[in-house]
Amino acid sequence: MIMGKICDRKNGLVYEDVQYGKKYLNFLYNNIFGRIILKIVILPFFSKMIGKYYDSKASVKKIDKFVKTNGIDMSSYENRKYSSFNDFFTRKKKNVEITNKNMLISPADSKLLVYDIDEKLKINIKDSDYDLYELVNKDVTDLSMFENGKILVFRLSVDDYHRYCFPADGELIDSYEIPGKLHTVSSISRRYKIYKENHRIVNLLDTVKFGNMYFIEVGALLVGKIVNNNLVSFKTGDEKGYFKYGGSTIVMIVSDRVIIDDDIIKNSNNGLETKVNYGEPIGKENA
Repeated sequence: MIMGKICDRKNGLVYEDVQYGKKYLNFLYNNIFGRIILKIVILPFFSKMIGKYYDSKASVKKIDKFVKTNGIDMSSYENRKYSSFNDFFTRKKKNVEITNKNMLISPADSKLLVYDIDEKLKINIKDSDYDLYELVNKDVTDLSMFENGKILVFRLSVDDYHRYCFPADGELIDSYEIPGKLHTVSSISRRYKIYKENHRIVNLLDTVKFGNMYFIEVGALLVGKIVNNNLVSFKTGDEKGYFKYGGSTIVMIVSDRVIIDDDIIKNSNNGLETKVNYGEPIGKENA
């Protein structure tokens, strides 16, 4: 199962991203018996059970094979021994460079797609229509500030760095957890409204340059836990938290005070994800 095409903005090359665990996901989502099992697999207790194994010392043996299979360059990360697979999965880089703190930055190493929010606060994400209130899922009196804004969907693969940061200077206004299921965030689950159904943590940020924005961490299949550092006041690039094992997604909702870089918009309009790195500039203030 091919996830889709990705553009590496550093060299302009377009490549196809192969789905991790495609054989098993195809069975779960496209087989009648698999869909029966899927009802159990997407429940949080199942991921928590798997998470306990990945937190155990016994899971260390999986690390070497995972590194080789996914071609991970370990020279970028801290040189130390890991006590479990999750300890390895949430590993830290030696250095994370924030090249321009006056810009809106990518919160994670990920593949980015950008979608328009219309004047009725509707968005179409991968053939599913969403109402902005569905994503936030709270009795919010007025979201009109996001009319004609953008939804930024950052998809993290299992081989990506699974720590994430704040995209701008600001303060945390509100944060709440929405219990839910844990579907895969790949295209194979497109029949489900995953950004409405999946477990997520919704954060409302008041940023200095870009005004209010929502920053939503979305759990996915086998993500046992989303861990946040609970910072109330933050600077661009401050670490916000990390995902334990599994692919996962960050969704940002921004107003028209943000102008996303032209190449990212062009790629998104052509159905291409853009490969972005933690701390990389992706937009600027609409002055």
